[in-house]
Amino acid sequence: MKRMVSIALSGLLLASCASAPASVATAPSPVRASVPGEQRPPAELQVLFWDQATQRDRFARMEDYFAGLEAAPAPTPRHLSAGRPFAPDLRRALDEAFDANHAVGLMVLQDGRVRYARYANGFSAERRWTSFSVAKSFTSALLGAALKDGAIASLDDPATRYLPALRGTAYDGVTVGQIAAMTSGVAWNENYADPASDVARMLLVEPQAGEPQSVTYARSLRRAEPLGQGRWRYNTLETNLLGDIVEAATGRRLADYAREKIVVPAGFAGPLFWMTDLTGRNIGGCCLSLRLADYARFGQWVLEGGRGTVSADWIARSTAPATRFEQRPGFGYGLQWWTYPEGFGAQGIFGQGITIVPEAGLVIAMVSNQPQASGGPERAAWQRLTAQLAAAPRR
Repeated sequence: MKRMVSIALSGLLLASCASAPASVATAPSPVRASVPGEQRPPAELQVLFWDQATQRDRFARMEDYFAGLEAAPAPTPRHLSAGRPFAPDLRRALDEAFDANHAVGLMVLQDGRVRYARYANGFSAERRWTSFSVAKSFTSALLGAALKDGAIASLDDPATRYLPALRGTAYDGVTVGQIAAMTSGVAWNENYADPASDVARMLLVEPQAGEPQSVTYARSLRRAEPLGQGRWRYNTLETNLLGDIVEAATGRRLADYAREKIVVPAGFAGPLFWMTDLTGRNIGGCCLSLRLADYARFGQWVLEGGRGTVSADWIARSTAPATRFEQRPGFGYGLQWWTYPEGFGAQGIFGQGITIVPEAGLVIAMVSNQPQASGGPERAAWQRLTAQLAAAPRR
C-alpha cells in the first residue's frame, strides 16, 4: 500500500503520496504527468501548518511536492493591454489592501484592460501560484462544457448514471445538480480542526482499483435529510465527485479537458498544473496552479460568457445563488461559485481569489499567503474595496 498523508484545509482536502505514485493517468500531449522530483517526508506536506515564509516558497512550486497533470499554454495567448490607472485614492486603497492581505500578486482588469498590477516577495509574472478551492469554479466551467458537449445530458441526471459505484450509497438518487449546488442532503463534517472529520479522512482511504478515492469514501456516508430536501453544506468531497462525473462522462482527465475548454479559449500564457489523487485523477475541488495573469484571463473569459465552451446561459445559471445566506444578506452560493453583493467569485484558502463584477466590467485576481487559512478581517475589508472599485469611473 502506498504511504499517504492527508492535509485538512479550509474548503478542500488535499492528499498526496510521500513518494511519487506508481501509476499516474497517461494523458496525450500537450498534457503531461508531473511528479515530484524527490521523496518528501509527511511533515513537509502539511500545507495547513506551513509558516508564511514556507508558504511564499512552496505555493509557487507545488509541483515539487505533489503529483499532478500539467497542461500546456494556449498557442495564441490573450493579450492584456494596459488600461488607464485608477485615481490616486483608489491606487492607495489597492496598495493598502495588497499589504493587509499578505498578497504576492494582485491584478485588476476593467473592460479587459489592466488597470492595476503588482507583484511582491519574489513572485513575478512568469511564476505560478497555487489557488486551492478556486479550482471548484474551474470544475464548474468544465461541467458546463460537458453539458454543452452532450457528455452529460442534464443536471437532473442521477449521479449514478456516471458513477455507478455510488449505487446503494447515500448518493443513490442524488442528482448532478444537487452535487454541484452542495445540497445533496448527505451528512458531512468539514471541520478542519478535527482529525476525525470527514474532510480530514476522505483521502486517507486505500485506493480501490477502477474508482477515484472520493467514490470510495462516499460509500461510508449516510443521509442527513431525505432526498430532495438537502440543505446547503460546504462539501469538498462533492466537488471532487463532480470532477469525477465530468471525467467519467468525457473519458478525459480534468487537466486535459481544461486545456481544450478553458486554457485555449481563455488564452492562458502559462501552463496549468492540477494535482491528482492517489489514483491519478485530478482533484476537482482543489489544487491548481497558474500565473496571476491567467487567473485574470479566466475571470475575463467567464465575464464574457465562456465563449466557445459553455452554453449561452451557463455562466448566468452557475453564478446565480442556488442558496442564499440569511445571516449575510447579499451573499450566497451557486454551482461552485460564491455570490456577493457585487458580483460573484472563486475563493481559496490563504487569500486566493477571483472576483467578477459584470455590471462594472471588473475582474480582480489575487494570490497571497495570509496567516489564517480561512481568512480574518481582511475579507470584509476586501468586499468594501470591491464595492469602491465597482463604483469608480470606467475609463
